[in-house]
Amino acid sequence: MVLNSVLILGGIGLFFGLGLAFIGKKLAVKIDPLEENILQVLPGSNCGACGFAGCAGYAVECLKENADIGKCALGGEKVVRQISDILGKEAKIKEDSVAVVFCQGKDGISKDRFVYEGIADCSAANLIAEGNKECIWACLGFGTCMEVCPFGAIRMDEGIPVIDEEKCKGCGICIPACPRELITLIPKRHRVYVLCRSKEKGKKVREMCEKGCIGCGLCVKVCPTGAIQLKDNLAVIEYDKCNNCGKCVEKCPTKSIVLNNSSSSMQFLS
Repeated sequence: MVLNSVLILGGIGLFFGLGLAFIGKKLAVKIDPLEENILQVLPGSNCGACGFAGCAGYAVECLKENADIGKCALGGEKVVRQISDILGKEAKIKEDSVAVVFCQGKDGISKDRFVYEGIADCSAANLIAEGNKECIWACLGFGTCMEVCPFGAIRMDEGIPVIDEEKCKGCGICIPACPRELITLIPKRHRVYVLCRSKEKGKKVREMCEKGCIGCGLCVKVCPTGAIQLKDNLAVIEYDKCNNCGKCVEKCPTKSIVLNNSSSSMQFLS
């Protein structure tokens, strides 16, 4: 009796096993060999920095006719060239960039208008009377950019994001996370930044922030290459003209212009 039961159950299991194997082969989704090859060269981290649902999603995207095959921030130039070879497409290598936060309004440097006690999120805080900072262009300091960074390249330092250049892949995910539009990708070879976005006149800027650009124009006068202009009371650098000499940094009375000589993290605050 027991033996018969075992044989019957074994037969049923074998029957269903063979049936499932047959159905699996019939219903299996055929993967393009090119897609498989691309998946093999992608990092496999599924970080989402490319804007797609993991590496598998990006591999499918790469097969499209006008797809951008240079979106794998983690893989960098090596992966771009490998995908280029697989697909027979020209590799458009992008210049290495790093995220820069255009504000130095640390706690105590940029003044507050009121105490915000809502959700600890920059976008939420920005909805309440344009944020709690006196300067409507200042960083709100809740670290929303840090939370979305897939590489852990951002940390908060007294209310201001600090970018670690060694970890930053220039993916740009942090850019839309900032409701003040304070984060920009800058090619790594450019080292001089005007870390302010305020368009207020000098007197009001001084009242709101110790390190804001007051639009005095001294940087414009000392720049040997004509790389700096004043636009809406704010010094703006034309990077195709800037040679990183740093003369504007020395002349800036509020130290809103900085020269980054760091190889790891962007720390200009003092």
